[in-house]
Order: sequence, then structure tokens, then C-alpha cells
Amino acid sequence: MGMWSLGLGAVGAAIAGIILANTDFLLTKPAPATVQYLGNADLKTIDSDEKTLKAKALWEKSGAVIMAVRRPG
Repeated sequence: MGMWSLGLGAVGAAIAGIILANTDFLLTKPAPATVQYLGNADLKTIDSDEKTLKAKALWEKSGAVIMAVRRPG
């Protein structure tokens, strides 16, 4: 009976590992960014003359929408 329970425990651990690795049950949910937070972000140009401006100013001037995603790692 000991070998069967060891094998059953290994199979159960493998199934639980596969389920937890492929789902987000244990991950915290990200907080959505507010318009005030995004509008206060500093944007830098990538030209030779580096200028910094606020995202809100770019939105008011041209209606541009910018999305930047920062991935960990």
C-alpha cells in the first residue's frame, strides 16, 4: 500500500504543479492606472535634441495616445 500512496501523491503533485503553473490563481491582480497618473508621466524624445514633456501636454496638443508596457526582468 505504501508504494501506491507514494505514486498517487507524485501524480497529484504533478497535476497540481501543472495547474498552478498555467493559471493565475496565486498571482495578485494589477491595479489599473488612473488618468491622473498616466498624464503625469514624463516622456522623453529619442531625437538628437532630447526634450522631456508630460504625457498630458502631448494628449492636449495632438490627441496622441501612448502605451508603454514594462515587463519585469
